[in-house]
Amino acid sequence: MIGWHEASRSFKIDTPHSSYVIALADEPAYAGHAYFGKRISDEDVSQLLRIAEPPYVPSRNARDKLSFLDTFPMEYPTHGVGDFRGSALKIRTKEGHSASELFYLRHEIVSGKPEAEGLPATFGDNASTLKLILWDEVCSLEVELRYSVFEDCDAVLRSARITNRGTRELFLEKALSASFDMDNEEFELLTLHGSWARERHMQRRRIGSGFQGVSSGRGETSHQHQPFLGLLSRDCTQERGEAYGLHLIYSGNFLGSVYGGQFDNLRISIGIDPEDFCWRLAPGESFLTPEAVLVYSDHGLGGMSRSFHDLYRRHLIRSVWKDRTRPVLINNWEATYFDFDEKKLLAIAEQAAKCGIEMLVMDDGWFGNRFDDNRALGDWKVNEEKIRGGLKKLTDGIGALGMRFGIWFEPEMVSPDSDLYREHPDWAIAVPGRKAGLCRNQYVLDLTRSEVRDHVFGLLTDILDSADIAYVKWDMNRQLADLGSLGLDPECQGELSHRYVLAVYELQERLIKRYPELLLENCSGGGARFDPGMLYYSPQIWCSDDTDAVERLMIQEGTALLYPLSVIGAHVSDCPNHTVGRVTPFETRGYVALAGTFGYELDITKISEEDRALIPKQVEMYHRYHGLFADGDYYRLASYSENRLYDAFLCASKDQREAVLVYVQVMMRPNHHSRVLKLAGLDPKRRYRLYRFVAETAEEVPFGADRAFYGDTLMNAGITIGGLWGDFKALLLHVKEEE
Repeated sequence: MIGWHEASRSFKIDTPHSSYVIALADEPAYAGHAYFGKRISDEDVSQLLRIAEPPYVPSRNARDKLSFLDTFPMEYPTHGVGDFRGSALKIRTKEGHSASELFYLRHEIVSGKPEAEGLPATFGDNASTLKLILWDEVCSLEVELRYSVFEDCDAVLRSARITNRGTRELFLEKALSASFDMDNEEFELLTLHGSWARERHMQRRRIGSGFQGVSSGRGETSHQHQPFLGLLSRDCTQERGEAYGLHLIYSGNFLGSVYGGQFDNLRISIGIDPEDFCWRLAPGESFLTPEAVLVYSDHGLGGMSRSFHDLYRRHLIRSVWKDRTRPVLINNWEATYFDFDEKKLLAIAEQAAKCGIEMLVMDDGWFGNRFDDNRALGDWKVNEEKIRGGLKKLTDGIGALGMRFGIWFEPEMVSPDSDLYREHPDWAIAVPGRKAGLCRNQYVLDLTRSEVRDHVFGLLTDILDSADIAYVKWDMNRQLADLGSLGLDPECQGELSHRYVLAVYELQERLIKRYPELLLENCSGGGARFDPGMLYYSPQIWCSDDTDAVERLMIQEGTALLYPLSVIGAHVSDCPNHTVGRVTPFETRGYVALAGTFGYELDITKISEEDRALIPKQVEMYHRYHGLFADGDYYRLASYSENRLYDAFLCASKDQREAVLVYVQVMMRPNHHSRVLKLAGLDPKRRYRLYRFVAETAEEVPFGADRAFYGDTLMNAGITIGGLWGDFKALLLHVKEEE
């Protein structure tokens, strides 16, 4: 999978369907990026470095070294010596100089993967790793570039370990995880953008000259941008054309950039955002960047998506819940908001249990003086005015109904009106002498300080030890600003944002180690911390606070571009929808929520009898098809975000024996009675029958002509979808191999 070829002085890294080639050039040797794309047989493609063309070889033409550096495809470009296309590494010495230059020193190819030292990262025994060690003699700086691949996944994992081998401290001002250069073959840039309640909408645009890309300086990955870049050939569709994807396994500030150069080339980079970042590197100390995932597909966006899905399912999610069917839960937030007590919760649980729902989750408002969102964050003690008799009595009552119990926390925050803040105002992130800004009337606790982390963890464990709690929803409802920590030296204040993310990781690691059976769901005002880093600690993430079925089609399409459906938190909520006011059929809301963990977000005691009667059938539907959604290969058949009329996706089993398809007709078209939909993911030579799920009875009935079709007929000729009269109508089809 990884080979060193002495004659060509090149490294060839192979995945099942792609190759990544690094070649050494000149003496002292620069590490150059030669190739990344469809798997190739030759190891020597060093001609792609284009250094045979004079005058661009510094050892033979030093007068044009800057011209060389500004064209050579660097594998890890540095700042300050003549490459002006954007660096991956920028350091500052005690004297204030910021120039650095890296040359090949040695390499090592090993089985497995090195430890990630406090960071989330992929794992697995069937891996191999190249450690490419580069050296800056002037600064005594060592950079170990790490490249790992798994035998069963089409992904290259990159990170960098930067070590000060000198006797004087250095300051890292930029340390990205991955960078590579390539020709611009009229590529288009794909990014995921949005805001609260409309996260991860897909945006595709032509790449121009100069810098373009995405970033977050909010202390989290953000609602606004995803730590992802896609480069697509102009002919790229769901299943055709070329697609490159870069994704960062990280939960804080990030930068993903593409630089369109003067010679029709591109530099693509991803890593920690250098703004508000400066890391002191004492002699002998090292800094490890987060891991970046690089994927190439010659089967379009769908091929790229399936590569990300397989990698994350097999090599990133660790929870014992990874391969388990998650309990169908009901959350009381949209049912009650802050207005509830134990009687109301038990009434919801009683009705939910009758309908087959398996867990009640108590959301915000159960602790301290928390009667609205202006107070009490940080006071994590049960409010017995609301929960009379205490938490154990409530959970015992829930358990007697045959249900499990879950609870909401926002452990990273503190309200100004709280006992915690009155006792420890210095525990909030703030700049001394400057009044810190509020958001949702709350501050952020300075988790970089060990005493703050220990206090928070103690409060969490006191609650979790006091009752039978099977699930935790971990929320974060504001961003970081006014960056200042009383726990950091003045020259280390630039470390705050990254140290904060490391602190969150440490807390969640401690939590899941203490409670290994706990089902942890991350959340940040909905989807503001939906990133691969969180998947290392929780097997699911709340996708968005917007549960409207139509808006969710676009949110979940963008999310499923990168993430397996098993990690996408999705619920059926009440109508009119609490975010957009739209009314959609209860049946349709159920089908849309199947593209995720599935649950309910409503007052089950107040909905119509007709809707309530569908819930047991929907629960049965979820358990019947969940394995296909969670573990199957994902295919996008139609996109409402593109056509503005209808949406369709399919999940096929790995053995291609069955598939499940969800179709949603958002807008009915006048004088238009049916459309042809081509399936995907089937065996062309097997024969299949199609069955429609009937929501009212949970039965499967033949769909269309009651006969079997070859897979190639279903994929190339398609099926006819008709008979859905009206807007927001949907259907679920089960495609099964004929026995």
